[in-house]
Amino acid sequence: MTALEANFQALFGHKAEVLGQAPGRVNLIGEHIDYSEGFVLPFAIADRTSAVIARNNDGLVRIASQQRRNSIFTIDIIDVKPGSSGEWEKYVLGVIWSLGITNGVDILVDGHVPAGAGLSSSAALECSVAMGLNTLFNLGFSLEELARATQKAENDYVGMPCGIMDQSVSLMAKAGSALLLDCRDLSTESVPFDVAAAGLELLIIDTQAHHALVDGGYAERRASCESVVAKFGISSMRHLTMQVLNERKSEISQSEYLRARHAVSEIQRVKDAVAALRNNDFIELGKLINQSHISLRDDYTVSCIELDIAVDASLAAGALGSRMVGGGFGGSAIALIKVDDIESIKDAIRSAYAAKGFKAPRFFTSLPSAGAEAHRTH
Repeated sequence: MTALEANFQALFGHKAEVLGQAPGRVNLIGEHIDYSEGFVLPFAIADRTSAVIARNNDGLVRIASQQRRNSIFTIDIIDVKPGSSGEWEKYVLGVIWSLGITNGVDILVDGHVPAGAGLSSSAALECSVAMGLNTLFNLGFSLEELARATQKAENDYVGMPCGIMDQSVSLMAKAGSALLLDCRDLSTESVPFDVAAAGLELLIIDTQAHHALVDGGYAERRASCESVVAKFGISSMRHLTMQVLNERKSEISQSEYLRARHAVSEIQRVKDAVAALRNNDFIELGKLINQSHISLRDDYTVSCIELDIAVDASLAAGALGSRMVGGGFGGSAIALIKVDDIESIKDAIRSAYAAKGFKAPRFFTSLPSAGAEAHRTH
C-alpha cells in the first residue's frame, strides 16, 4: 500500500479502489487558439497530480487533499450540479457531474503541479479524477471523450471557458514528444522534441506572479474571437486568412482585429514550428517562439510585466527564444537555451527581478513526459 492509499484509508475508513494520475503541461507554441479550432503543440511535464478514489454507500461525495489534510469537503451526490458550493473542489465535482456519476465516492487528491504557474494544474486535477472514475465504474470512455468531458466540467461547472488543449495533452501525451493537436477534431500526431541531442534545454520560469483565469479577462478575449467569427460568417478562426482579415478590418472593432490577428498568425506559427522541429532547426523554432510572445503581449494583451521581464532577460542573456505560456496575466514563461548557458540565464533573470523588487522566480526543466494513466489498487 502506498502512502497515499494509507492516508486515504485513514481519512475515509476504507480502502481506495483506483489510482488516477495526470500530468501538467507546457505549451511549446499555439497559445489562446485551442478554442478557435486551431493547432497547438504542447507536451506533458513530469509533475503529476494523483487521485485515489473509492465508492461509498452513503450517497455522498467526499473530497480531501494531501495539501489540505485537515478538511474534507462533503456534498450529497444529488446536489452535484453547476452552481453548487466548493472552491478548488469544483474541478473534481465538475468531472463527476460531466461523467454522469450517480454513486457516492470518496476522493483524495495529491497535487504536484504548481498551481497558478500556467502549467495547467487544473487539467491535471480534472484528468486524474476522470481517469480514475472511468476505471472505477468501467465507463469505457475514450481519451478523446474524457478530454471533452473534462473540458465541459471546467466550462460549465467551474465557469472557466477554456479550450480543449490542456485536457487533451494531459490525457494523450507521449514521452519524448510534443503533441500536435488539432483542436477541431482532437486528432493528434507525436512530433519528436529532443532538445538534449542539440545541446539545448527548455527552461521553465515560474514568475510567481500567480494568475487566476476565472476573472473575465480570458472570457473577454474568447468572446472577441467568437464575435469576429460571427461577423465574418465563418465557423472558426482556422478558416480566416490574414489577407481576408485585413480586407475586412473595417467590419470589426480595433480590439477584435488585434485578437483575430493573433489567432490567425499563431495558427500559422504552430505549423511552421512543426516544420522546424522536423528539420531540427532550433534557430527557426526560437524565432517563432519570440514572435508568439510579441503577439500575445501586443495583440492579445495577456502578458504582464513579470512575464515580459523574464522573456527580455532570457533573450538578452543568449536564449534562442522565449515566451509566456498558458493563459497569461502571470504564470510561467519558457526559454529555449543552450545547456551551457542555463546558470547565467537564471542569474540574469534573478537580477532583473531583484532590480524591480519582484519576488524571486522559480526555475525547473522537464523532458516531454507520458500522459494520464489509471489502475486498480486492489
